[in-house]
Amino acid sequence: MQKISEIKEALAACTIEQLPELMSIYESDERNGVQVLLQKAQRRIQTLEAEKERIESLKVFEKQYDMYSYICGIDEAGRGPFAGPVCAGAVILPKDSQLLYLNDSKKLSEKKREELFDQIKDYAVSYGIGFASPERIDEINILQATYEAMRDAVSQLSPQPDLLLNDAVTIPKLPMKQVPIVHGDARSVSIAAASILAKVTRDRLMRQYDEVYPEYGFAGNKGYGTADHIAAIRKYGPTPIHRRSFIHDYI
Repeated sequence: MQKISEIKEALAACTIEQLPELMSIYESDERNGVQVLLQKAQRRIQTLEAEKERIESLKVFEKQYDMYSYICGIDEAGRGPFAGPVCAGAVILPKDSQLLYLNDSKKLSEKKREELFDQIKDYAVSYGIGFASPERIDEINILQATYEAMRDAVSQLSPQPDLLLNDAVTIPKLPMKQVPIVHGDARSVSIAAASILAKVTRDRLMRQYDEVYPEYGFAGNKGYGTADHIAAIRKYGPTPIHRRSFIHDYI
């Protein structure tokens, strides 16, 4: 008779698709340890099925506008910080996208965002990542700079989309149809994917800035106006990546 430890290893190494067939081999084994392992394996299957159902619920807008050939999700990261650029992501996913675990980037752990970042880039039909610098933000204001970053991201796409699903905004100066969706990063797989690209890209950039300007804690605060960040501005003054229009009360 096979040892329970061996069965445990076999179930752990098995892909989720192969799991039901392997479980059927051991279902007649009445040992308590084996039955516990089978229960855990069944929960793995149930968890996966629940995630598939959740992802399907995030395809409502993609299905509603299925008559469009290339549907692009757009979102930004970094509108609120005192320092660093604003970053925008634009993603066209395949029509039959089966990519799991997409969600509003703020609801995901950093580890999961990093994993999905690479998966999205590999899986997408096309993607773009746009920026607007702190200087540009000060020059034209954060909303207009965000629109510029979004247009930059869209311009990188090939093929060009014929429909944009946006997180709550309508972007000026773009020719294609746009659908603004409030809380879109939690309601559309396309916008969720864009939010992940934007946030991971910007977070990585702020960690790099932290090495150049270690006094401001950019790796931790990502440029947002935390108490420690404000104290550093008052002590050391602004850096070249600070948005002067955001920090004039602290200089």
